[in-house]
Amino acid sequence: MQQYMQQAIQLAKSASSTGVNPRVGAVVVKDGRIVGFGAHLKAGEAHAEVHAIRMAGAAAYGATMYVTLEPCSHYGKTPPCADLLIESGIKRVVIAMEDPNPLVAGKGIARLKAAGIDVEVGLFESEAQALNVAFLRSLQTKRPYVILKTATSLDGKIALDTGESKWVTGTEARRDVHALRATVDAVLTGVGTVLADDPGLNVRLDHETTQPLRIVLDRDLRTPLSSQLVRTANDIPVLLYTTSDDQAKRDALEAYGVEIADYTSLEAVLQDVYTHGIGRLLIEAGPTLVTSFLDGRFVDEWVMYQSPRVFGGKGGFYRSHHDGPLETIERFDVRSVETLGTDIKLIMRKEESDVHGNR
Repeated sequence: MQQYMQQAIQLAKSASSTGVNPRVGAVVVKDGRIVGFGAHLKAGEAHAEVHAIRMAGAAAYGATMYVTLEPCSHYGKTPPCADLLIESGIKRVVIAMEDPNPLVAGKGIARLKAAGIDVEVGLFESEAQALNVAFLRSLQTKRPYVILKTATSLDGKIALDTGESKWVTGTEARRDVHALRATVDAVLTGVGTVLADDPGLNVRLDHETTQPLRIVLDRDLRTPLSSQLVRTANDIPVLLYTTSDDQAKRDALEAYGVEIADYTSLEAVLQDVYTHGIGRLLIEAGPTLVTSFLDGRFVDEWVMYQSPRVFGGKGGFYRSHHDGPLETIERFDVRSVETLGTDIKLIMRKEESDVHGNR
């Protein structure tokens, strides 16, 4: 029994673009043999249970389904999965974790039981929760799961005092950043970074992958029409938030395919993109915007790449000043440390005790 749930968890891990939806895997087993399996691969498309039932076909009748998350019981972009399981003749459902989404929250389990299906909940629950850290956090905060990416020297500098900042880290770390971009729904930067570095903010890997939405915060519409982001907007979408009423510049950007939205605050931007299906948001920005995200306590996860060099000077990524006391300063838990070539990669997450205090 355990190996089937483990396989469902592995299937769920294959998903990378589910947006605000959770990552889910499902396996259908009959007479000790897997007859169907599936994963929820993309927001708005068929759920894991649907793929598994379709593959199993008539063999689903009398079978057992192992699924990492409680089947939904409501109509969203797709019909309720609980109803599909009932109609297919599944006799037993083993669920790793209950869905905390208020739209489901036990209702799917209740519907299955009411139909006479044997239901078991809790097998590999902690592993299933770990799959959906972003989904669970977003349910609490009502905004995307925010991942901050920084690349610095050992002393926390992003550039020399001369302004030189290109290739702070090595080839392996830069390749890893592209793999990170491939796991998120959108990448956000500020106009300062656009003007200084002219980034593409796209995924460049050896295999085909879904490209994230590129988001730019540009209050005064300084983004050049000649920038990489604008020139590629028809191929990879760009959403630009601004306070400017310069209609000529707005029209010019929109002619290139850039979508324009009104900027009011960081919190409003996060809420807006979440309602439009952005579940995981990567921040790749300069010190001003990085400082704003940290001071606003919007960062849920921090991926820090560090070069084994000391730059010195003033080119740090954080610009605020804390007087203390120390216990009032936000703290992150270190989840992993690894080396990429000659560089160090740290993954840190917001302390669990601080989650409920997050905006």
